[in-house]
Amino acid sequence: MEEVTEGVKNLAVTEPHKKNRIQVSNTKKPLFFYVNLAKRYMQMHNEVELSALGMAIATVVTVAEILKNNGLAVEKKIMTSTVDVNDESRGRPMQKAKIEIVLGKTENFDELMAAAAEEREVAAAEDVY
Repeated sequence: MEEVTEGVKNLAVTEPHKKNRIQVSNTKKPLFFYVNLAKRYMQMHNEVELSALGMAIATVVTVAEILKNNGLAVEKKIMTSTVDVNDESRGRPMQKAKIEIVLGKTENFDELMAAAAEEREVAAAEDVY
């Protein structure tokens, strides 16, 4: 068992799983799920990497634009590429477009998030009465 543990510790991974990466799908979750998740990741890590393949690229761009237009994020890096994906229905690999957008916090991110939290608390208090 100790050999397995040592082997795992010494394992070299070509692309490590990033704690601040969100892989966006345009079919699994609603748009604002990703917006809110990105906000949470930026609170925890100061930046977030949004990535998507194919048709989900529009969703990633929309999430990034919502965060930028609300004054919460600034673009740090945008990378595009194509990746080979195995298509079981055709039995051959096909290329898909890929985008990765790295967003960082704006200077007033924390104040905007605190103000939004305060607004939610006031609205919740009004609902009680």
